[in-house]
Amino acid sequence: MSRAPGSFQLGRFTASCAADGRALVPGEPIVATLCDGPVGDESGHGIVRRDFSLEAWNSGKRPESLVCFWRTTAPEGDQKRRLLVDDDTLLELFDRLEGDERPQRIAYRWLMCLILLRKRMLRQVRIERGDDAEWWLVQKRGMDETIPPIRVLNPRIRDEDLQELSEHLGEVMQSEL
Repeated sequence: MSRAPGSFQLGRFTASCAADGRALVPGEPIVATLCDGPVGDESGHGIVRRDFSLEAWNSGKRPESLVCFWRTTAPEGDQKRRLLVDDDTLLELFDRLEGDERPQRIAYRWLMCLILLRKRMLRQVRIERGDDAEWWLVQKRGMDETIPPIRVLNPRIRDEDLQELSEHLGEVMQSEL
């Protein structure tokens, strides 16, 4: 995939604290974050992972461009990867991105919608088209059908970009643990 503004470049465990540069020791409690990447970064503008020591996080040293965060432990180099984000957390992240108009977050929410549909945590109600936009209307499983559906904008991501975006999201949502 060629890098374009708004594309994603999500990383793995960084091994150092984003607040002070200190090496994070395997087994140490840390806070992993997803943040908007800086404009002009060689990876393009998108969402990036940054890790923080628990001490730095608790003292208020947090990124201004925070999208979401979770607590984990710094992995050993040879440990097997496991899923970090459970279904409820994924659904919460999906909800938190509602109404955010930034292109990378629209794409990120769209991908989460597809994952949640596949996991059958959401169900598609219908598709609305108009004014050169496509909205998927979905509902959470088990919700009262009288509650209005959730609208999710289809950002019309190319197939090859969607594949890379999915791989990057998978990397972020996995841990070395």
